[in-house]
Amino acid sequence: MDDRIIGHIDMDAFFAAVEERDKPWLKGLPVVIGADPKGGVGRGVVATANYAARKYGIHSALPIQKAWSYSESARKRGERGVVFITSRGRRYAEISKEVFDIVSSYVDTMQITSIDEAYFDITNTGSYEEAKRVARQIKKEITQKTKLTGSIGIGPNKMIAKIASDLQKPDGLTIISADETYDLLARLPLRTIPGIGPKVEEKFKRLGIATVEGARIFSWQEMQDMFGSHGFSLYQKLRGSGSVTLREPQVRKSIGKHKTFPEDTIDLDLIHAVIEEMGKKILASLHKKRFTGFRTIVLTVRFGDFETKSRSLTSSEPVHSLSILQARALKLLLPFFEATENPKQKKIRMVGLRLEKLQ
Repeated sequence: MDDRIIGHIDMDAFFAAVEERDKPWLKGLPVVIGADPKGGVGRGVVATANYAARKYGIHSALPIQKAWSYSESARKRGERGVVFITSRGRRYAEISKEVFDIVSSYVDTMQITSIDEAYFDITNTGSYEEAKRVARQIKKEITQKTKLTGSIGIGPNKMIAKIASDLQKPDGLTIISADETYDLLARLPLRTIPGIGPKVEEKFKRLGIATVEGARIFSWQEMQDMFGSHGFSLYQKLRGSGSVTLREPQVRKSIGKHKTFPEDTIDLDLIHAVIEEMGKKILASLHKKRFTGFRTIVLTVRFGDFETKSRSLTSSEPVHSLSILQARALKLLLPFFEATENPKQKKIRMVGLRLEKLQ
């Protein structure tokens, strides 16, 4: 069989589902994982929300203050307030490994794209019907061993498989065969297609187009005129074309941390202390992951108005010591307290430190 059959698994509200499993008293409650809302004045965003919380309008990347206000509105309506829980990254990573160990036992090739998503090649099953049977078995074993559910999509390429996995969440299994792809896509909203974000969608809306079928009226040359170098790629995606290549995991290229301050600040001593502590933790993590040094250090600063700047230093030889790391971090930081990088002396909301070109 020459045509590929590709699967995509997306665990359902993964972080929240792990918390509900570990804490049975959460069952039935709206749950949000992310930053501490601190009674409505917290900083940061939502990492994930379970389906009960999503009914309140809460979703990933929503500012935690808004999530808190949505929860309070629900309380005033007589509904249950949201339970806010801070992330437990190590725990989620443990469960993620369990899930993907199960998936890998059924397939030849797998590409993990995040802690709760992965593509896998299931061509060797020989047919979509057999692929569906194997997918059911994968889902069943995951639920039996982890008490969690995931949604699986199967299609002729990665794009279609991912679209399929999202069509019947939670706990879904959707097959879109090569023969069905063109017609099924036609009925879907434009935002279903990867690469079509708010700006592209708005451009189509101004032309009175809201569906994939409507956007197919344009030739690939017209798409290139409208969207530049991405035009031809969008033209192909609208017709169901996509990659079938599964990439092997790459060696980690960087490691870093960031911190959002409780209040915007221009206190150099405070920010310097935070960056020094970050440097200690990052270097410890670097050694724990069996890297010996780095050549590039990157400092990111986000101001109170959300303007974000990054500056970096790269050395010809690997750096190993904490003292050099901290000295270079300070060298990158100081211009943000001078006219060079901060002429209006804007307060700082977030700082991040990252090491690259790891050795």
